[in-house]
Amino acid sequence: MMKFGYTILYVKSVVETVEFYERAFGLQRKFVHESGQYAELDTGTTTLSFASLEMGDFNKVPILSDLPSNKSAAMEIAFVTDDVANAFTKAVGEGAEPIAEPTQKPWGQTVCYVRDINRFLVEICSPMG
Repeated sequence: MMKFGYTILYVKSVVETVEFYERAFGLQRKFVHESGQYAELDTGTTTLSFASLEMGDFNKVPILSDLPSNKSAAMEIAFVTDDVANAFTKAVGEGAEPIAEPTQKPWGQTVCYVRDINRFLVEICSPMG
């Protein structure tokens, strides 16, 4: 049986990205390789990882690294919290780009969106009922 282990986001600066996620979302680093080319955050069962764009080249994986300034990659990561409004304010205060302010959805969940310093779309949402 397969188990979802981790998501890896390819970024220009692994260390800067880890520091941003620590400040903006209150996450803690789990592992940062001494080369600064790979890192993991402690996010629960599934690990959120970052690898340098150079690692993509090393692994012979083509990475699209330059998106237009008004676009995000065709993916998102999501963090669940009981206090979406405060999490949104904190993330924006730490440099995240606000995309959509907290809104209560018809199914009862509160959801908002920001872009991280690498332009990845991050959803911040309340738990599903």
